[in-house]
Amino acid sequence: MTWLGKWRNQYGSLLEITDESDHKIAGKFRTALADSGFFGQELSVVGVHYGGCIGLTAGGNTATGAMVVTYTGLLREGRIETLWFVAADAALSAPAEGIPATINKVNWWRAMTTNADTFERVS
Repeated sequence: MTWLGKWRNQYGSLLEITDESDHKIAGKFRTALADSGFFGQELSVVGVHYGGCIGLTAGGNTATGAMVVTYTGLLREGRIETLWFVAADAALSAPAEGIPATINKVNWWRAMTTNADTFERVS
């Protein structure tokens, strides 16, 4: 079993794993989602793998502040099935309709987003 190669999720985002030596993962990630804070960036990915289990992390600065994303998953039937978590340091918000939004720090419970992705090998 090898993790090396390019993997695409159901939204078209691309994960490229370039190193899997010593149970470590290295590569890059580029989201296809225009509404993601990471859109237009190629992020370095680091992580670990043991057997069919994998954990990946990437992060960067966005227009609204710092963000990190972690993926935890399993390799099953040629697909990486993951749950992901994003922590965003700040968000745009406005005190009322018609008032320009500003970037504000958010409480931890508002800063977290979670969901699931399935990555399939493309090369």
